[in-house]
Amino acid sequence: MADMQENVSLHKPAEKNHPVITNVGYETKKHGHCDISDLVLVKYKCQAIGVPVTTSNGSTLPLVPEAVTDTESGYDPFQHRRVPHSTTNFETLIHLLKGSLGTGILAMPLAFRNAGLFFGLFATFGIGFICTYCIHVLVKCSYILCQRMKVPSLTFADVAENAFLTGKPSLRKYSGFARGLVDLFLCVDLLGCCCVYVVFVSKNLKQVADFYDYKFELSLWMFMLLIPLVLLNLIRNLKFLAPFSMIANVLTGAAMAITFYYIFYGGLPSIHEREPVAEWHCLPLFFGTAIFALEGIGVVMPLENNMKTPQHFLGCPGVLNIGMFLVVSLYTGFGFFGYLKYGDTVDGSITLNLPPEDILAQSVKVMIAIAIFVTYSLQFYVPMEIIWKSVKHRFTSNHGAYENGLRVFLVICTVVIAALVPELGPFISLIGAVCLSMLGLIFPSIIELITYQAELGKISYWVIFKNISIISFGILGFVTGAYTSIDEIIQKHFASAAAATQ
Repeated sequence: MADMQENVSLHKPAEKNHPVITNVGYETKKHGHCDISDLVLVKYKCQAIGVPVTTSNGSTLPLVPEAVTDTESGYDPFQHRRVPHSTTNFETLIHLLKGSLGTGILAMPLAFRNAGLFFGLFATFGIGFICTYCIHVLVKCSYILCQRMKVPSLTFADVAENAFLTGKPSLRKYSGFARGLVDLFLCVDLLGCCCVYVVFVSKNLKQVADFYDYKFELSLWMFMLLIPLVLLNLIRNLKFLAPFSMIANVLTGAAMAITFYYIFYGGLPSIHEREPVAEWHCLPLFFGTAIFALEGIGVVMPLENNMKTPQHFLGCPGVLNIGMFLVVSLYTGFGFFGYLKYGDTVDGSITLNLPPEDILAQSVKVMIAIAIFVTYSLQFYVPMEIIWKSVKHRFTSNHGAYENGLRVFLVICTVVIAALVPELGPFISLIGAVCLSMLGLIFPSIIELITYQAELGKISYWVIFKNISIISFGILGFVTGAYTSIDEIIQKHFASAAAATQ
């Protein structure tokens, strides 16, 4: 880098700005060295906006103009986005609802059992508010960083990386670690969801088959799903998965409607028959399950990046606020009335509480099993992309064969883990406590602290107190939720083993 040329012939840009290479060359001449973080910033910007990087005399020189200032330059990321198939506000709202409504809603009655009827009611709205606020924080920081980097859009991992990369000099060396950490928790979260899906599908199918005297072990049902899952997940293009997504949406909607019918059929017990507040040691399980159900931060940045009018994503009412209000309200209602109906007998999925002898109830279990089976491939797509991009460079040829091998290996891992941990309720709570407390609460708060400190030079005590409080809440939920979930998994495992030996 030291011998980087100082003068390069460039066409004069339309705006009054100067090329990045001139900056780098000038600083090299003036100080005799070049800060590696500046070069990384330059290279990242070129890659983000599609400008080629030219090599001259062995040095990598990006030929891209840079404005004199960052956010003061008036750069508007929204005006520079070129999305071939952008979505309207209504379409984005539908996608947000679709991305947030999943197996978590069927576990909400169990969450209320671990919280109590009335405490669960208020706590679910409270957690929903905090999760929504943290999404606001992440999207606002993304906008500031897009202005600072002069790029039209950023992913979640990009936001984390560039918050550190443009922050204090002492933090810049951790930018790659921040990106890797976000990707790691995204992969663990989504692959964990895939494990939950295997347990969920197997339990629902087993309950229906048991009624007709086709009784097999739960682990056998899981391994019978292995070959169909492998074949489905060899599909690499999301375009070909879209029809499966549509089928899953129709089946999920029908199954939820019928489940609501069973909840209200025959009347509901009195609210006095249910505990208003559960025992304190059960609350971490509630936290894990609730945040697993409500946290949709993984789908937020792709949705916002693909909007036709992204300025309408936040604000009042805004697409995000409307969508999250509907999601939180639906989850709260499902949890409240589901627990009121079935009480302490409620299972990890409320579909397992439906009458096993009713044909309509059996159809619900089969429909939801098919829908979740299909959704597995959509959840699997993102972690597979992240992992493959990180290891692809290690293979010089036969990329397709190695990629298929990795897909098969990861699917087998999810099935094996599901067979080892078949307890649906605590498994859901564990994934929520470990992954989503980090992704949904802790990371956005850290990103805001670093971004605003670099933006304003000094941040208010209120911003510091607010973010430290959210981080502390996230850490508390992480530790207590993970410990309680693992403890319950172990206890249920030994209880099942003891029952099997009798």
